[in-house]
Amino acid sequence: METFQIQQITLADHSEATTIELALTSAELVLITEHGSKLWYIDVTGAGPASLLDHYYSSEHILVSVTALAADGRTFQGKAYFHANVPKQACVLRGDDELIAL
Repeated sequence: METFQIQQITLADHSEATTIELALTSAELVLITEHGSKLWYIDVTGAGPASLLDHYYSSEHILVSVTALAADGRTFQGKAYFHANVPKQACVLRGDDELIAL
């Protein structure tokens, strides 16, 4: 398991043709290699804006393209499902398929 502190996240929602920077207090990218498979997710606290969390909390279309800038300068890109936790102002971006390190 590897972890990376994330300092910036940009989301692209192709169903709405929009791109937005996700506000965050802290975020951690977790990469897990298990039985030859690689899984990944980004755990975000202090997520916002609230309207974005509300949108994905109630939407059936939660697949987004993610670009994440790590604190060490590395950039990661992939597609993920946006799971909003509105009461805690948090979210998890659960990776779908490969995460590419640029």
